Amino acid sequence: MYRLFIVEDDRGIAEAIKSQAEKWELEVRCAQNFRNILSEFSEFDPHIILLDISLPFFNGYHWCTEIRNVSKVPIIFISSASDNMNIVMAMNLGADDFIAKPFDQSVLMAKINALLRRTYDFSSSVSVFEHRNALLNTADNTLTYSGEKIPLSKNEFRILYILMSNKGKVVSREKIMEQLWETDCFVDENTLSVNINRLRKKLCSFGLEDFITTKFGVGYIIAD
Repeated sequence: MYRLFIVEDDRGIAEAIKSQAEKWELEVRCAQNFRNILSEFSEFDPHIILLDISLPFFNGYHWCTEIRNVSKVPIIFISSASDNMNIVMAMNLGADDFIAKPFDQSVLMAKINALLRRTYDFSSSVSVFEHRNALLNTADNTLTYSGEKIPLSKNEFRILYILMSNKGKVVSREKIMEQLWETDCFVDENTLSVNINRLRKKLCSFGLEDFITTKFGVGYIIAD
């Protein structure tokens, strides 16, 4: 089932779209926290986004830029500010389409379904993991924090992927080494410790102190 994320602060419009989209068997979430759309985006991991321009705290252009820093997920702007300047700006920031309000629900759903077909017939979904506003993108093996990409080695990325995909759970050293061994990133006990320590120092230098917690005698955890 495809997932649709609606970023629209008019609850009437958002709920009307949600009701219509669910008839097309889409899983739908309406944004709640307009201070941190990126966190909701990463948690829901949608296949497509509807994004208004005028929003509380930060406008749609801001969130389009933030999302494009970590994902290629299709974005459709929906806005009454449909003059040429706004349309051009939206497309230049990475939007895939722009629909002017008021719109016909059937036209909107036709555009959503057409974009889903074009995108996911030929590519797979991108997974993004988030913790403390740091975003790990499996599409390009990057970690982004405060708009800055943190360079990661192959082992460092794999370790973060294992821990962030198990967020809130303690992951044993043995399990981490087993999963690294399944790739071409073989590590032993000492090498794992070196990689973990180097990764911690790197994260700390970018402002992510205590991102990874040690459970002595057990393993490591990224706590909720």
